[in-house]
This record gives sequence, structure tokens and C-alpha cells, in this order.
Amino acid sequence: MRRQSEAPRPLDSGPVKEDVTNLLILRFQEMLRQKVLRQGSRLPPERELAAHFNVARSSLRQALKVLEIMGVITQKVGDGSYLNTDTSAILSVPMEFLFLLDDTSVQELTELRLLIEPGLARLAAERGTAEDVALLRQSIRDFENSGGDTLKIVSSDLLFHRAIFQASKNGPSARVFHSIHRAMAKMILVTSQLVDLQHTLAFHKPIMLAIERRDGERAAKLMAEHLNDATALLVKEQAHQHDQLLLRHINAEQQPIVRKPRRRKRKRK
Repeated sequence: MRRQSEAPRPLDSGPVKEDVTNLLILRFQEMLRQKVLRQGSRLPPERELAAHFNVARSSLRQALKVLEIMGVITQKVGDGSYLNTDTSAILSVPMEFLFLLDDTSVQELTELRLLIEPGLARLAAERGTAEDVALLRQSIRDFENSGGDTLKIVSSDLLFHRAIFQASKNGPSARVFHSIHRAMAKMILVTSQLVDLQHTLAFHKPIMLAIERRDGERAAKLMAEHLNDATALLVKEQAHQHDQLLLRHINAEQQPIVRKPRRRKRKRK
């Protein structure tokens, strides 16, 4: 896994565990460039990876789960983890810039979600059962107790939206959720790094209460506001990343070109 001439650089443990995921992304980028790993190759066992990256196995396991949600790796029970064949496309940009999601742009995804999720929230308020409301409450508790854990944040956020799909009692909507949940997870993974937990809870709690009170119009309105807010966050971050890339390009272009001094020809006597 490791070139003999290169010693592994330890990951900065940092104050929060989710930093490990970002750092692993950078390490996988580096290892792909150096041909230490190849697309489709099997990753070394967890014990070896944890030692190589100098992180606890629990932190590594969390990071690998997030990478699986992103589509970077596939984990096979009893067989280990594999880098997906399209890994380079995912790893070629920062985590915050994952705006092309399985060939679905963030604009296309939010358009689809705005078309269906407010309507499903309305149906959930009209048709949802006590069990459905309990599941929504559970997702909010999980979110509040996530402690900044990236995997828990993404999982509880997905659970909230899945519970609304389920509460709508619309059969085909479950298949729609199955089709787009991976892209949704990536979108949530990005937005979760742009705002704090309270920002998201400020949308989730009122939506849950509107559904519980069977106020379909309010549930639909609040869901539309929630999705428009997420879209605005992503568009703003995309513009920021674009400006940063442009600035780096301009700075690179402005680097002075060092010319070698011409040698003077000696005059013949």
C-alpha cells in the first residue's frame, strides 16, 4: 500500500471527528495520483488503514461510511472496501464542491425535490399516522444528539425526509426516494458543513409540527422554504468555490517569468 521511500504523514486529529473524512479525501487523492491505489482496487484492512493514516479505527469507520454515501467506495460484507471505478471524478474536487451528483446537477435535484416534496408534506399532514409522526420526532432527536458526527447528521436528515415520503401514503413516492436518496445524501453532506444544527432544526421542527397538526398547507409552504434555503446555500457556496478557483488561476498566471540573462558575445580583437 505504501511506497518504501515515503513515510505516511499523520492526519491532524483536530477538535472534531468529521475532519477525518475531509483529510481522507485528500489522502485518497494523493494516493491515486501516486498510483499507490487504483480505481476499482480493494482497500487494505481497517487496521492497516488506521495505522497508515494515524487515526482511531472508530474515526476511520465513520469516514469510510461517509465515503460510501458519497459513492467513493463500496463496502462489501466479509470482503472489504473497494474504490469505485469513477472515484477520480468524485475525488477531483473538494468535498464542498460536490455539485454534480451521479450526473444530476444540484439544480436538477432541487427542481425535482421542489416539485414533489412540498406536495408530499401536504399529503403527510392529511394521511400521516401516529407512527409516522413518531418517526419524524425520532429523526429530530437523532439530529439533536448527533454531536456534530457527519454520518449521524446525514442519516437523521435523510430519515426526516424519508419519513415524510412514507407518511404521504403514496406508493410511487417510495420508489422516487429510493432513486434519489443517494444524491440527496450528498447534497445534505455539503449543506451540513455550511450551517450549524440549529439552522436545519429551525426548518425541521415546524414542518413536523404542521404535519402533526394536520395543517397541510403550512407543511407544504415550510417544506418549500426549507428546500429553497438549501438551494441558496449551495448556490452561494458554488459561487464562492468558483471565485476561489478563478483567483488561484489568476495568481498562477501572474507569477513572474524568470528569463535567463543573455550571454554577451566577446568582440574579436
